[in-house]
Amino acid sequence: MPPTPPDFLRPLLAKPVAIFGGGVSGEGVRTLLAALGAEGKTYDAKGVEFTADAARRHALVVFSPGFVPDHPWLAQARGAGAECLGELDFAALFWRGGVVAVTGTNGKTTLTEFLAHALVSIGRGARATGNIGHPFSQLVAAAPGGGRDRLAICEVSSFQAETLRFFRADATLWTNFAEDHLERHASLERYFGAKWNLIVRTAPPGGAGSGRVNPKRRRETAATVFIGSTVQRFARKYDRALASVVTVVTEGQPADARLAGTVFADYPQRENFLLAAAWWRAAGLAEAGLFAAARTFQLGRHRLAPVAERDGITYWNDSKATNFHAVEAALAGFAAPVVLTAGGKSKGGDLAGFVHRIAPRVKHALLIGETSAELAFHCATFRVAHTSCVTLAEAVHRAAELASPGEHVLLSPGFASFDLFRNYEDRGDQFEALVRDPGAPVPSLR
Repeated sequence: MPPTPPDFLRPLLAKPVAIFGGGVSGEGVRTLLAALGAEGKTYDAKGVEFTADAARRHALVVFSPGFVPDHPWLAQARGAGAECLGELDFAALFWRGGVVAVTGTNGKTTLTEFLAHALVSIGRGARATGNIGHPFSQLVAAAPGGGRDRLAICEVSSFQAETLRFFRADATLWTNFAEDHLERHASLERYFGAKWNLIVRTAPPGGAGSGRVNPKRRRETAATVFIGSTVQRFARKYDRALASVVTVVTEGQPADARLAGTVFADYPQRENFLLAAAWWRAAGLAEAGLFAAARTFQLGRHRLAPVAERDGITYWNDSKATNFHAVEAALAGFAAPVVLTAGGKSKGGDLAGFVHRIAPRVKHALLIGETSAELAFHCATFRVAHTSCVTLAEAVHRAAELASPGEHVLLSPGFASFDLFRNYEDRGDQFEALVRDPGAPVPSLR
């Protein structure tokens, strides 16, 4: 049975719906519209442009997270009287199950996947969705009855959170907060505020929640916000109320023997487990089940994983590290300075501060992408040995020359991948291919 549209949306769906963005989110919206028996028309900067004439043909626009709130197309659509909703908001209007939202500068994908894995392992109907490559709209379209008996573990990015109006979470877990996405949010405080909008849209403790939760699941979706140590510090700095928030001490916690041999044995992944455990206990679930799930959980690719050992040198792929905080967390896990490959498309931020902080942990920096020249300047300032490389292949070749047996070569870029690669997965795949077979040709994808 297809999801039932809320009353206010029915007349808007009578006309073709404008879908802004032809990527994963846009395809998810198209799938949901098809399940509703509605028509969609995709507009994308690389394809069909949204014109003034087009604006008059649509009563509803659903946009992908890549569209900034003041994008000219959105302004044009609103000017023509159209309702404009983000993909997450649109999907939420049809979801009838519970929602646990997960956000953070780093770790949110792992935490989302782990919570879903843990719940499924104890026999609960849960699914990871959202900003992990599986749009909420796609999940809603595939869920009979709008997911009435299921729990969505939904990763929410700041791009998604800042425009939320209808999305409601029964619980939110916010892992950490650090400098990122300043090319979009302009300041650290505005970036924090974008994520805080998700907290505003989380039901208060003891509240009625979204009103869509199966009563049998009421305790599992206890309406609570859990935040890590860094989030707590920034909330106080920006004078955000913490009265109804559960603060979890996620930094500097001692090892837990029960996590030995799991991906959560050490930082930075320990932080994710501590947040998961706090929610798990509040939901009234047996702690043993969470530890058992930790022993079977595997990290997704491109998250600080060893690739190969060649000539006594170990190579690590951390291509998903697209901000400074992630690189610093990765470097902290090595006992000695490493040969680091970093650089890419800028997302804003204090590059001088970043290089200064990582300098003691870097033996030699191999710099790639758009930011290589600026990084080279700061490396020189802070006396970090460095080499600018035109390609990733050159960086891998130079790393093999610079590293000695027993040392580590780390790809942890700290920046977006879209200057030289299709995405961070493509960047990581190319790195792994070059490490395993240095002589193999790597296709040019840009």
